[in-house]
Amino acid sequence: MKKQILVKPVITEKSEVLSEKRGQYSFVVHRRANKIEIRNAIEKAYGVNVERVNTMVMPGKTKSRNTKAGMVKGRVSSFKKAIVTLVEGEVLDLYGDM
Repeated sequence: MKKQILVKPVITEKSEVLSEKRGQYSFVVHRRANKIEIRNAIEKAYGVNVERVNTMVMPGKTKSRNTKAGMVKGRVSSFKKAIVTLVEGEVLDLYGDM
């Protein structure tokens, strides 16, 4: 079974600032993917040249919220995040034709 390297792009205010100012894009990636696999997957999927890949494992967190039935407690699982720096002058179109 082949693992899917790229899970989804991270779209937050901080990631938008990174993409506009530095040409860095954030992705949630498969937990066991390495930097070389991530680089190849980005280049193949989006047709861009990758300069650098930084990875980090984001820890899981406990969350709670109040509902009519009372307090509901849960856990958000941990995930691996990759910040991909593109070669200068290259742009990644994450939104497509929205």
